[in-house]
Amino acid sequence: MKRFKLVVAYDGTHYCGWQSQPNGVTVEGVLNQKLRELLKEDIQVIGASRTDSGVHALGNVAVFDSETTIPGEKLSYALNQRLPKDIVVQHSCQVADDFHPRHCDSRKTYEYQIYNAQFENPLYSRYSHFVFIPLRIEAMQKAAEIIKGEHDFKSFCSSRGQQLTTVRTVYDLDVTKEGSMVKIRVSGNGFLYNMVRIIVGTLIKVGLGVYPPEYVQEILDAKDRTKAGPKVPAKGLKLIGIEYL
Repeated sequence: MKRFKLVVAYDGTHYCGWQSQPNGVTVEGVLNQKLRELLKEDIQVIGASRTDSGVHALGNVAVFDSETTIPGEKLSYALNQRLPKDIVVQHSCQVADDFHPRHCDSRKTYEYQIYNAQFENPLYSRYSHFVFIPLRIEAMQKAAEIIKGEHDFKSFCSSRGQQLTTVRTVYDLDVTKEGSMVKIRVSGNGFLYNMVRIIVGTLIKVGLGVYPPEYVQEILDAKDRTKAGPKVPAKGLKLIGIEYL
């Protein structure tokens, strides 16, 4: 038995997230089905990031075990011929038998897009959240600096979170604007349930002038979900990639 790694890109619009479930089509479910058809084995992939319904990815990582004789680097070609056009394996290879995409130390990077203009643009609406009131980017950047570092992010976690600890480290959190598009990119050693979307919702409140940047420290200290901003829609979020340390 050998272990193989896949780097998977997908448009999450029509999927109920990554993780298999009985009442909806998921990215994991499609991968399992197509791998079973290809390899004639009972394949179960393990994903690094269980993205929510509607969230996209440029480079999610998954592994599976198989007795196939197909070379690891060729699996992507064979699998992509069977996958729908909104799921594409960008890279495949054989890895060590003990490699686990969720248990190895890693740096995950997500990006959220906000289309900030007077009117919505239909060419961007599928992959961005529309905000028509001008955002104060400098204030958002000041708030982002407070979020960086190791903190208890309980205030930024939805109640469905199952994690044993809510302490996480945010390595980088950048807010930039080019034209009408605001991009919030965050890297960390792991993220709680809905954490990135709640961070973005909080930064938008800062950008609108509802919260001063300094209030973000009060939100962190409170360890209370009701103190933070709203959870923004999933469609603006994508997993950029995962770097194993």
